[in-house]
Amino acid sequence: MGDRRGTVFPAPTASVAATGDVVLFQPGVNNDVWEESAPTAAHRTGGGGRMVYRFHFTGADLARTRVATSVPPLEELSIALRVLQDRNQALRFGAWRREVWARLPPQARMVLDLAPRHGWAPAFLSPRGIGSVPELLEQVAATPSKQLRANLARIAERQRMPGWASGLGDDPEVLRQLVDALGRVHATVLAPYWPQVTDQVAADLAVRSRELLHGGVERLLTGLCPPRIRWRAPVLEVDLVSGLEGDVHLGGRGLLLMPSAFATQAPVVDPDAEPQPILTYPAHRDEKAGPLTLMTPTATDGTPAPLAALLGRTRATVLRIIAQRPGCTTGEIATALGVGPSSASQHATVLREAGLITTLRHHNTALHTPTAAGLALLDTA
Repeated sequence: MGDRRGTVFPAPTASVAATGDVVLFQPGVNNDVWEESAPTAAHRTGGGGRMVYRFHFTGADLARTRVATSVPPLEELSIALRVLQDRNQALRFGAWRREVWARLPPQARMVLDLAPRHGWAPAFLSPRGIGSVPELLEQVAATPSKQLRANLARIAERQRMPGWASGLGDDPEVLRQLVDALGRVHATVLAPYWPQVTDQVAADLAVRSRELLHGGVERLLTGLCPPRIRWRAPVLEVDLVSGLEGDVHLGGRGLLLMPSAFATQAPVVDPDAEPQPILTYPAHRDEKAGPLTLMTPTATDGTPAPLAALLGRTRATVLRIIAQRPGCTTGEIATALGVGPSSASQHATVLREAGLITTLRHHNTALHTPTAAGLALLDTA
């Protein structure tokens, strides 16, 4: 069954600028944009201000709710493109924006025309299926012409469309050019930073696993993104400033929770996703860590200077402990290693500065997770 939704970036307002809530997946049919007749949620257009999406849970829904262990690359790209065209959070994304804008190929204009900073974007640009980026791009290229025409026609009713888009449903060459442009945009905007994206998601999953282990699903839901996401049993409320609200009765399907490195403070809801609705939430980040290092491209030549500090059996053992127990605390490392907490903390600091682990502060606890580089180093060894 197809993924039935469209994507909307609401028009800018003072509230949007202040909160960053500028992304909302809206339910529709036939992979189209939002319609009031959508079967799984009741919606109404509000008069502005903060509105709320409500997910209604049963006991079966709590049992089937889960956290995604991977991020769909084209879905994350669609969020990253909004961030790219924005000016908010300069400390976190400023350097990345400058690097990406300097490298974007001319073909990128086609993609940006269909994925504006504010407004509607066609859902077929971001398939959520399982597969590599080339395979997902093939799914975009295989979008039926009838579906393309209907999707773009509905968006054209709400905002101005580029002239060339009228040929998407009739001229295979135009669609091929768009798919080629989408691949080039991904290669520039996201691919060089993908290891950092997955590292942040892995660190977030360590936090969520710990919450689930010590407090069950209710604690997991409570800690997703307070106060924007609130658990008021048996309802999960998601604050939006889009002018829309809805009630989604999960009906035993459960909810898929999906962390995103680019969503930052903007939860994303997709009530009509199959086989279960999806809530994309900002991946956890330690606010005391200073500017986000996520946007630093991975070095392609030479060995980083901090890596030389890793020479030694003790730190190699610490890295192995963290790889075996993702999300472990400093105290747990100290216990496994037979050293004091301060010594374990020093070893973890060196590993973190070398880019081999990620450390997140959750409440008063430091949780350590291996990065892709750390796991690769262990695999090589």
